[in-house]
Amino acid sequence: MKFNIQPILENEDVILYPLLAKDFDELYAVASDPEVWEQHPNKDRWREDVFRSFFDGAMDSKGAFKIISKFTGEIAGSTRIYDYNEAENSVFVGYTFYGTKYWGKGINLAVKQMMLDYLFKYVSKVYFHVGSFNRRSQIAVERLGAKKIGELSVAYVGEEPRDNYVYVIEKAAV
Repeated sequence: MKFNIQPILENEDVILYPLLAKDFDELYAVASDPEVWEQHPNKDRWREDVFRSFFDGAMDSKGAFKIISKFTGEIAGSTRIYDYNEAENSVFVGYTFYGTKYWGKGINLAVKQMMLDYLFKYVSKVYFHVGSFNRRSQIAVERLGAKKIGELSVAYVGEEPRDNYVYVIEKAAV
């Protein structure tokens, strides 16, 4: 079943809006902190030229979002829905990052749970690619109920392939 991979989603904590080209400067202001990328596969994404490639990949995906905190009214970060597989009835969620001031505040859980609630109306499996050294994100998806099912080298747009773990959450498990 075809579905919109870039809807506007909202709960009591956040609003996910489709990412637009005009959002670059505001999102880069969040992404320009090296600490944000400390555990991510590409630790240089805080550099504007590297982030530009990441942002362009997000725009090309047509499934990227800016995450707006309802508490501050500011962009808290970004996430993406990608690689919809109609035959397998699955999709990926990832490329997520948040500004450090939003860490430990429950925003990621609120965002991911809202996305899962939406996606499980259309698919039976949601996958996540998580950097093999990104323990913070591994813990976060495991708290959602995701199970590690494999390892894979993932080539990000404009970047060298990086080692990732593959996690899955199945609709029946939710």
